[in-house]
Amino acid sequence: MVEAILHELELQRDYLGGAELSSIYFGGGTPSLLDLPELERIFEKINALYRVAADAEITLEANPDDLTKEKLHDLRHYTPVNRLSIGIQSFFDDDLRWMNRAHTAAHARHCLRDAAAAGFHDLTIDLIYGAPTTSDAQWAENVRIALEEGIPHLSCYCLTVEEGTALAHFVREGKSPTVDDEKAARQFEYLQDTLAARGYEHYEISNFALPGRYARHNSSYWRGAPYLGVGPSAHSFDGNSRQWNVANNAKYLRALEAGEVPYEREVLTPAQRYNEYVMTGLRTIWGCELRHIADIETTFAAYFKAEIEPFLRDGAVEQNGENYRLTRAGKLLADRIAATLFWTNP
Repeated sequence: MVEAILHELELQRDYLGGAELSSIYFGGGTPSLLDLPELERIFEKINALYRVAADAEITLEANPDDLTKEKLHDLRHYTPVNRLSIGIQSFFDDDLRWMNRAHTAAHARHCLRDAAAAGFHDLTIDLIYGAPTTSDAQWAENVRIALEEGIPHLSCYCLTVEEGTALAHFVREGKSPTVDDEKAARQFEYLQDTLAARGYEHYEISNFALPGRYARHNSSYWRGAPYLGVGPSAHSFDGNSRQWNVANNAKYLRALEAGEVPYEREVLTPAQRYNEYVMTGLRTIWGCELRHIADIETTFAAYFKAEIEPFLRDGAVEQNGENYRLTRAGKLLADRIAATLFWTNP
């Protein structure tokens, strides 16, 4: 797999047109399973092929059970990784068991302290609210612990039941309760209030950060910047088209052995560009700019203005000149508002 990734990096070297890399993100699986020599080979190839900014944000996604003290020490001192994204999910064992996670609550806290001791001060953790096992009191304690540990960036997601998963099957069979929307909304509002009181900025629906600690990777994605994805299932975006690699590992490896990148590509229509901008822009603190929509097509700008009017009246959206963004109340309705604004006229 590492050989294939190195080969793809070579084949895709011109995808970003020589742009300087400000963010490198190892994620979408368990990249923390890579050992030090494997990571070093990947970084050597990236630096040989691409211009990497001196202050680039270089993130490794990991589970607590992958991050031993030795691994953390080696990552900090022998690789360029300067940021960790750790899948904590909860600081309660009953939540973790229900989510089928391998680590324990005690392990999660030890991992955060070991990371800080190793010199990682740029950390983000994932937490999940709305789970059947997560009471309001437990959710409040999860948030309290994250603040106590001094985590500068939090990614907090509402539990969703995805079709085709074991959880979806258990819910259908009555073996597991479904998501309680009222409880999830209550826990999300508690999260907003508590983090705001502690100086965190809610810069994207699921992401909160102390001032100046926004994730560069997240921010670039939500603001529509081009990016290159490498590896099985990886997605790339050049501003006008999207492409995605085959998800099957064996097919990916065979294609790269033959010197081909196994991807499908879609050139975005103006309507798709508008819909994606609305979907991503509304989720952020930066909102949507009417001027940008008009640059895509003036018809969409007129449509957007008309369709967003009821949400302005209801207080779910606020307007500042040509900028529109969700209010605190509107963030609970983000998906519904975006769906209403989508252009669906064939």
